[in-house]
Amino acid sequence: MIGPRGEYQIRYSQHAYVRMRAREIRAKEVREALRRGEIIEDYPNDVPLPSCLILASVEGRPLHVVAAFDDDRAQAVIITAYLPDPAEWSEDFRRRL
Repeated sequence: MIGPRGEYQIRYSQHAYVRMRAREIRAKEVREALRRGEIIEDYPNDVPLPSCLILASVEGRPLHVVAAFDDDRAQAVIITAYLPDPAEWSEDFRRRL
């Protein structure tokens, strides 16, 4: 998988699986977000790995994916994915209100 930070294998956290299922977000949509998305927030102090928030338009709807990139293992670890709430985000879903 080639994403915004290079070529990585994708690994999903248990939290991501649970949340994606509850929110009806498919792995295919997350892969597409990683492939075509834009990093809109960086979280360099997250542990155990720095992470970021990625925004993409997938199948006509905005999608946010929080992912950590393990460069040593060439893995993208999906922490969560969600459809941003328009009441909490700017019109373009890039900035929190």
